[in-house]
Amino acid sequence: MRSTARVCLVVLLVASLLDIPAFATAAKPLGLVVQAQEAQLDNAKLAVGTTVYPGDTVATDAGGGLRLKLGASQLYLLAESAATLEQDASTVHAVVARGTVGFSSSGGENVELEVPQGILRAAQGQAAYGQVAILSPQEVLISAYRGELVLDNDGELHTIPAGKNYRVTMEPDQADQQTSAARAGGDNPVIQPRNHHGRRRLAFYLIFTGAMAGMSYAIWQELSESPSKPSY
Repeated sequence: MRSTARVCLVVLLVASLLDIPAFATAAKPLGLVVQAQEAQLDNAKLAVGTTVYPGDTVATDAGGGLRLKLGASQLYLLAESAATLEQDASTVHAVVARGTVGFSSSGGENVELEVPQGILRAAQGQAAYGQVAILSPQEVLISAYRGELVLDNDGELHTIPAGKNYRVTMEPDQADQQTSAARAGGDNPVIQPRNHHGRRRLAFYLIFTGAMAGMSYAIWQELSESPSKPSY
């Protein structure tokens, strides 16, 4: 009996080990790193060619930069930025935690950025280049370099025309103010995900940041087209 039990135990252990690769490869990769400088993935240093998966958090330090190839689309992080990658059906969803994050969409594949003010994506599946910079928890700067962008505030859609830059501020309602005040009283305040708050009241301010926008767009074009960078 003991021998039979031991054999059964060994068989179960071997079977469980054989199942590990199946579970490890179950997650479908989102894309790969095509440029990385002072960048990390879940606190490990990133290198060109690294594969990224849903649930991965990527970040850059001061002076760093990161560019990801996501099918026919791309995602980039400028210095001192961070985002967590997710996937919903065919859409790559990047939750922006800090800094400046941008994307290029070919129109055939979807990529979107989530910030406290809403979800930013290309308008109606069009090809577009755009980015968002988090200025504070209540304020972001959205730039549409090519093609129209849409900011989806829980079903309330706001169009960012091509070539325009908008500062978008979030005006919390009384309930949010009370919640914030309650959190401020604790030693370890908890920041709830955006979708727990519902639709926000937003204010849009058209700003003229030609030099800044031109510089960022030139950087993106250089990263995308420079013959010194690998082409995929």
